[in-house]
Amino acid sequence: MNPNRRQFLKTAGLGVGTLGFLRPVTWAATEAAPQFSRESSMHLGLVTYELAKDWDVPTIIRNCAAARFKGVELRTTHKHGVEVTLDPAQRAEVRKRFADSPVQLMGLGSTFDYHTPDQAKLRRDIEATKQYILLARAVGASGVKVRPNGLPKGVPPGQTLEQIGRSLHEVGEFGAQHGIQIRLEVHGPGTSLLPNIRRILDVADHPNVGACWNTNATDLAGDGFDHNFDLVKDKIFSVHLHDLFDEHYPFRRLFVRLKESGFHGFTLAEIPQSTDPLRVMRYFRALWLAYQDLM
Repeated sequence: MNPNRRQFLKTAGLGVGTLGFLRPVTWAATEAAPQFSRESSMHLGLVTYELAKDWDVPTIIRNCAAARFKGVELRTTHKHGVEVTLDPAQRAEVRKRFADSPVQLMGLGSTFDYHTPDQAKLRRDIEATKQYILLARAVGASGVKVRPNGLPKGVPPGQTLEQIGRSLHEVGEFGAQHGIQIRLEVHGPGTSLLPNIRRILDVADHPNVGACWNTNATDLAGDGFDHNFDLVKDKIFSVHLHDLFDEHYPFRRLFVRLKESGFHGFTLAEIPQSTDPLRVMRYFRALWLAYQDLM
């Protein structure tokens, strides 16, 4: 090797073994390029809140297929209109659209919660959840996302957590009768703390009720990320992912822990709107795949 070139490599921190990276890589026209497996035990999907909130069902399917997102959670109140007001024929049409596509309707995202001290409202939310479960079954979704949304003032926190758990047991039992999972989003001031989510799930005490991990800042609270993850790792049914470029959240550690726990469900992008949504989705998938490669 030319002595000057060897000195350049030494100065640049490169050894002789790296020379292959300095040569252009070519393949003969008749030789196929190498194929790289990108299979994962997890699946990538989309939450329609907020990126897709103005898309109808055909647009959701078309864009998810184009960006190679395998599934979607349809958030209530959005333009797609998959609501309990649909008649049987309309429900069957939604089911067929997804069944005929490469995109799975993996869930419906409700805003029902069970923390209110108003017992009449609580009963209305429980009954409304049951109607949403019937909708999920009719359109071919496998689960319904619900959430706590805080700890009411003037009520002992333990009392609220117990109430949420008991309510979840009831809707979880109803869901089990219809083949629909209940996924409790880690959500709300106070209720998003993982020890509180664990307590709720313990009170619910039903195999059909699990958690929707939500990549909150509170995942790092108290004794830290790993401790909090361990509290619910056996009950994670789905995951909401926010912007993967956020360096304040331990996304790499999350993916490692999900894999270690045997998680095989959907990790769903819940990201802001964009004027170029397909480009954003494709970049998101590229980062998602990169995290798989790091494990």
